[in-house]
Amino acid sequence: MVPAHLEPFDNLTKPSVRPAHFLQVPPFPGARVRNFALLSPLDDAPASLAECIALVRAKRVGGTYWGARPDLPPSYTLVRSVNALRSYDRLVKQYGTVLAWLATPSRVSLPCLVISEECDPWHMLGGAQALVCEADDDIRAIAAVLGIPTFVNDIDGGVWRERDGEIDAILSSALPITSQFEDPFGGRPMNLLDVIKLTSFWRSLIDSNRQIQSGIGFAFWKQDSVRPLLWGGGESGGFFHAQATADPGRAVAVWRSKASREMMEKLSRRGTPLIEVEDGFLRSKGLGADCVPPLSITVDRLGAYFDPGQPSELEDLLQHGEFEPALIARAQCLRKTIVAAGLGKYDRGADTLKRLDVDRRQILVPGQVEDDRSILTGGSGLVSNLELLKRVRALEPDAFLIYKPHPDVVAGHRKGHIPENISRQFADEVLTDGSISSLIATVDEVHVNTSLAGFEALMRFKDVTTHGVPFYAGWGLTHDLGPVPARRTARRSLDEIVAATLLLYPRYLDPVSGLPCPAEVVVDRLTAPSEQPTGALVRMRRLQGRLKRRLTAWRSA
Repeated sequence: MVPAHLEPFDNLTKPSVRPAHFLQVPPFPGARVRNFALLSPLDDAPASLAECIALVRAKRVGGTYWGARPDLPPSYTLVRSVNALRSYDRLVKQYGTVLAWLATPSRVSLPCLVISEECDPWHMLGGAQALVCEADDDIRAIAAVLGIPTFVNDIDGGVWRERDGEIDAILSSALPITSQFEDPFGGRPMNLLDVIKLTSFWRSLIDSNRQIQSGIGFAFWKQDSVRPLLWGGGESGGFFHAQATADPGRAVAVWRSKASREMMEKLSRRGTPLIEVEDGFLRSKGLGADCVPPLSITVDRLGAYFDPGQPSELEDLLQHGEFEPALIARAQCLRKTIVAAGLGKYDRGADTLKRLDVDRRQILVPGQVEDDRSILTGGSGLVSNLELLKRVRALEPDAFLIYKPHPDVVAGHRKGHIPENISRQFADEVLTDGSISSLIATVDEVHVNTSLAGFEALMRFKDVTTHGVPFYAGWGLTHDLGPVPARRTARRSLDEIVAATLLLYPRYLDPVSGLPCPAEVVVDRLTAPSEQPTGALVRMRRLQGRLKRRLTAWRSA
């Protein structure tokens, strides 16, 4: 016989769980959008409540899913507040154990675990056999999704167990299948399935960052853009350090080209796991050398994607990944949008250029930064832009060669300049202005060392010859002269490479909302009409570059 004061209240028909609060926007550092705005409801639901519950359970979203994950025992009763603890004590005094209330055959007493702080509720309930909480705690909805018996503390001092009808009301309120939400990136309508998928995207990103404790080598002007993409929940202050430390089992994110050798050696001696961070493939409107922050980064636990001397997560995706038809269709759509807009890593140009020679095959040779890590690790000893030009001319004596120096070199910031009187001994034309994408569209073939221009040429169905070993070499789409690693045995279609390289591997930040976003959002931002960044630091760097170019030209004269 259950005492009357422990009976569920019959008049409780609508629990205090608000749908806009159950599926939440995480508090990413610098985010300018805090929640999903509700729009007018839909006439028809995109899926049944049961389907939405199953998806939420599989994706583990809802509540403060970015919260901490303390170590927990394997089995316990979770208690969520001091008042709920008093209610729990009354239950134990009345029945001996919560298990007795549940009519569970086991007589083993469950330990009481009190967690009132903001934690990942899915983690908190991972080993819970029962939950004791306040009536307005959002964790009730997650317990309902997981089927965990819940005891609710009442403001009048009683405690009651949720009944089936109340559980159904909680789930219906938390997952309103006809509700319509506002897309935080562009204001477009989203249904409940869209919101679940977006929060799942954020959850996967946050969980992948939980091991990272700090970061080194990150220039101050890019930290605000990088921080949200490396955020693993909790406090974000103090993440970037000049002297990085990490607890046992934790990792350090590294922008290796800017990290000191001493610090790298120190971390290596400690056995600290290092995670390589680099610019993404669709980076920004403007140059990193001009201190324009990136909208995209790559994060790799195996090694830098451009270093063929070791595997990387990108190489692993291309070698072993499975690409579903929906992902391939998405990659194809993204590729067509990028090509139509003339979008490249640093710029945009969809102008149609005239062929400079109508009788001969035109070959583009993009220059690179000669001390860049992609050259030093992937160039197989070929470092010099001039040597690359010489090799291409030797292979193609009758072709019309166009040499385009790297924009960072043209800007005067990086190594790799070839005096024009020397480059014209091997190239028929030297072009420093204009977008690389417009130029690729006019040529028949592109010869590269490790340049990303080769990947951009593949997306435009151009023949590509690689002299080094870029990440896109060895998969059956390029003519490879460099020593491609024997471990690259898979043969990939163009859109499989696009899917891995632009959709699955990089991370993107929406500059408007300040939220991590899918690739398509950044492509929309980069193709929208707007001016290039012109802050004080960017202007100073561009002035510095002009002075360096003049000094280089004077020395070459």
